[in-house]
Amino acid sequence: MRAYRIGHVRGGEEEEEEVKDYRCFRDGRVRDCGEGTAAVASGGLGILGDVRNEFKIGDDLGGLLQTAFVLSYMVFAPMFGYLGDRYSRRLIMAFGVLLWSLTTLLGSFMHTYGWFLTLRALVGIGEASYSTIAPTIISDLFVRDMRSKMLALFYFAIPVGSGLGYIVGSETAHLAGSWRWGLRVTPVMGVVAVLLIVFVMQDPVRGKNEGSHLRPTSWSSDLRELCKNKSFMLSTAGFTCVSFVAGALAWWGPSFVYQGLRLQEGYDGITQNDVTYKFGIIAMLSGLIGVPLGSLLAQRLRSRYPSIDPMICAIGLLVSSPLLFGASVSASKNSNVCYALIFFGEVFLNLNWSIVADMLLYVVVPTRRSTAEAFQILISHALGDAGSPYLVGVVSEALKVALAPSNAAYLASFNSSLSLSSSMSSGRTVDPVVEFHSLQYSLFMTCVVELIGGGFFLFTANYISWDRHQAEKAIAGMSRVVACRGACPAN
Repeated sequence: MRAYRIGHVRGGEEEEEEVKDYRCFRDGRVRDCGEGTAAVASGGLGILGDVRNEFKIGDDLGGLLQTAFVLSYMVFAPMFGYLGDRYSRRLIMAFGVLLWSLTTLLGSFMHTYGWFLTLRALVGIGEASYSTIAPTIISDLFVRDMRSKMLALFYFAIPVGSGLGYIVGSETAHLAGSWRWGLRVTPVMGVVAVLLIVFVMQDPVRGKNEGSHLRPTSWSSDLRELCKNKSFMLSTAGFTCVSFVAGALAWWGPSFVYQGLRLQEGYDGITQNDVTYKFGIIAMLSGLIGVPLGSLLAQRLRSRYPSIDPMICAIGLLVSSPLLFGASVSASKNSNVCYALIFFGEVFLNLNWSIVADMLLYVVVPTRRSTAEAFQILISHALGDAGSPYLVGVVSEALKVALAPSNAAYLASFNSSLSLSSSMSSGRTVDPVVEFHSLQYSLFMTCVVELIGGGFFLFTANYISWDRHQAEKAIAGMSRVVACRGACPAN
């Protein structure tokens, strides 16, 4: 039977504990559930065009669908973080996965935009339960480089699951002849995930592999300590920029590329489904390469360069920005160049995912990690992908007016677009050139946000070694206190 060895601290002494195949199997099932979760959460990405046509909505209300999902996701994340530090993480995750499976399925039967939007928001509640808690379980199963590897395997589920969402959603809708079936396949994965969580996964003791057995402190105390942690706060700010860009690209990327291809010669017969499928392939491959690559670079260089983790994140964003800008410019000129630049831009963007999670886990003590995850989710989504799809859509709609000022009918329609009923009933058509350039200029803001995020990670590099040392000292102190109870001689 194959076994892994991980460092284990007890009473201030270094020991090793074998992690047998059943534990690796259990952790593998956790990662599989994460991949299914990401795919379900992204299920609507591949059918956005069909949904917009069904409900007769513009870019603004199309972006609001994703914003509603992320808003509920971030609002409920702190609650699940609090519960995850104190109660059964296994049962909380099972409840959440079951909730988003049911709401995703119910959404496929809705025939009005308002109800579809409501159920889209409810999906985010279930997603919050899983994403907040799952990384802390991995942190309790593994430490050091093994933890980094497991986090890389877990976090590539985000871009890979997003890519699967494009492919599964669009292809299922195409085969079934209705976009609604694109939302009826992924709940099956959710049921499998619930069964694995309930009957296979076990909830490890919090902080077990790092010798921490202290009781959780109050939630207000946890928040105060987290706010004092410079590495945590700055990396969260950087990750917020990553979320902003990832959310905008995931939601609008296929539509933008499709609009660009329509302006090129030789693409008269291309469909939105064709572009969505290719975009999904790119998202999957960039995730499969980018996430493990970032983790591997961090593991190889960390011993020589203690501040390398945030530096890799910074370099990833600073390189991704011009690549995605080039992709935006070339979308209407050369499709092959556009696809290539999107691929490499997303590879560099994906360097961040597992490294940011790893930094959080080693600068925060075990009893605060679920709260830290929840806090990071709240901030990164509140200022990141909660608003970026809607913001890009609103700016795009405004630019359509600016680029076509003589279209009085369209101007009147836009002025009333903040009214739900007016936008839903609007069947307006826009010049393809105006439609493309308005979305193109709107997406340029993601390149600027990437540069800002790179700056935050550069600042993080100044504090990461100190904050990690402080967390390790706190964990060691906790272990000594526990070891001395009933064992240390009285003074």
